[in-house]
Amino acid sequence: MAEPELPPRESMEFDVVIVGAGPAGLSAAIRIKQLNPDASVVVMEKGSEVGAHILSGAVVDPVGVDKLLPGWRDEQDTPFKTKVSDDQFYYLSEKSAFRVPNFLMPPLMSNHGNYIVSLGNVCRWLAKKAEALGVEIYPGFAAAEVLFGENGAVAGVATGDMGINKEGEHRSDFTRGMELRGKYTLFAEGARGSLSKQLIARFGLAKDREPQKFGIGLKEIWQVAPEKHKPGLVQHTSGWPLDDRTGGGSFLYHFEDNQVAAGFVVHLNYANPYIAPFEEFQRFKQHPLVRPTFEGGKRVAYGARAITEGGWQSVPKLVFPGGALVGCAAGFINLPRIKGSHNAILSGIQAAEAVAAALKAGRMNDELSDYEANWRLTEIGADLKKVRNVKPFWSRFGTRLGFLFAGFDMWTNTFGFSLFGTLKHGKPDSKTLEPAKNFKPIPYPKPDGKISFDKLSSVFLSNTNHEEDQPVHLIVASPNLQKTSEHDVYAGPSARYCPAGVYEWIEEPSGPRYQINAQNCVHCKTCDIKDPNENITWVPPEGGGGPNYPNM
Repeated sequence: MAEPELPPRESMEFDVVIVGAGPAGLSAAIRIKQLNPDASVVVMEKGSEVGAHILSGAVVDPVGVDKLLPGWRDEQDTPFKTKVSDDQFYYLSEKSAFRVPNFLMPPLMSNHGNYIVSLGNVCRWLAKKAEALGVEIYPGFAAAEVLFGENGAVAGVATGDMGINKEGEHRSDFTRGMELRGKYTLFAEGARGSLSKQLIARFGLAKDREPQKFGIGLKEIWQVAPEKHKPGLVQHTSGWPLDDRTGGGSFLYHFEDNQVAAGFVVHLNYANPYIAPFEEFQRFKQHPLVRPTFEGGKRVAYGARAITEGGWQSVPKLVFPGGALVGCAAGFINLPRIKGSHNAILSGIQAAEAVAAALKAGRMNDELSDYEANWRLTEIGADLKKVRNVKPFWSRFGTRLGFLFAGFDMWTNTFGFSLFGTLKHGKPDSKTLEPAKNFKPIPYPKPDGKISFDKLSSVFLSNTNHEEDQPVHLIVASPNLQKTSEHDVYAGPSARYCPAGVYEWIEEPSGPRYQINAQNCVHCKTCDIKDPNENITWVPPEGGGGPNYPNM
């Protein structure tokens, strides 16, 4: 029986369509309206509200906000409440901690003048600024499709159809998605954005670039005992519990209201398929340096998100006919600083200025060549170029030796040069796993329910929710390949690298069965990055689905 013909989608026209209400997208919207108050600008956000899907450390360098909103420091009600007052870095062994003296750290690693914030609350604040300028913001609307004009240029995006059941059939509440068409479309989806990924492939934007590299960042917010709270303390660690060949590190940030943001990053170029980033994070909290902070406290939030780590040599071409990539969709994170929001804001400003100039000249749906030509000559380029060899050194030489080489290179870059030029990253993260037969399973300790926890109780704290009767938004291209390779060769690493218990291999008499608990998904995108066969693709679920982070 033939499928019924779908009714046409409704369409709305704008000067500029922006996908993603993170710091990059909102900054772009604000800057366009500052330059051209008459421009019509819409921002689409897949989360149920602005900030619902935002997760970051976050210690923010205010250079971007200073440029976007020069008078913000005179305002009474801003989310920038806690200035960094103490900056500490430790190298951990299993039982001890060695503090690296601040004077040995390259100057660019200093957090002096930065703020500890909830980036979700920063985005909510920026959204109010944008709306006051006349920007339309549509939360709960996931951009699911890129629209192209007759000449092949990007012409906008469409939201997904709603009211489709698990079998792909239309329910009684079926409604078509909506087309939002624009003269220019900016993609600010964050790391591994689903539409950005398609555009990079379609337009060959990664040609002559190094593969993008990624990490997974896991984060909890704790309400700690008042005597344990040290407002403004920033503490980073490297080393244990990760082995020397597995890159990553931690952060503890003390901000307002007796809260501590605790986080752990694992670089996704690891080789051992038995590594479980979530369990490494829980183990880290038991270290003698760390555990006392949480004793007597209460964990109040949890989440996870992939972050870009490739930096300078991995940033794709930013522009294509009809639009551009901004923020972490382009990969502007400074890895050793664990900071990207300042560059996200700056990139939003730069893209907005290119858009405003194009609109003023009467152009539409062409390339914003000024944005692409200039970013390496701006503050973003200067920030990323100084640290371009840090990730390659860690990848080649391991944490200890790589740390020494990277520190030396950052010091020489302080004076404007590097003895090493620009190093290459090599393989994408999907190609770095080695067969399970080369390793032994890791006996992670059971959670104690006080300092360390299991995945499901953690996902509960993320307030994740999806409409149950909808198509699974995690697409496995070949179930047979998942069995013969992901399971049989690599021992099922998706059950370990996923921080939300989405993937399970269930052993049954007939053989292993792959189960996908899509309702648990916190939209971290790790599966889309780390699957050894690139066999899993993350696509947007119905709008509004996913985590609902209060202040991550």
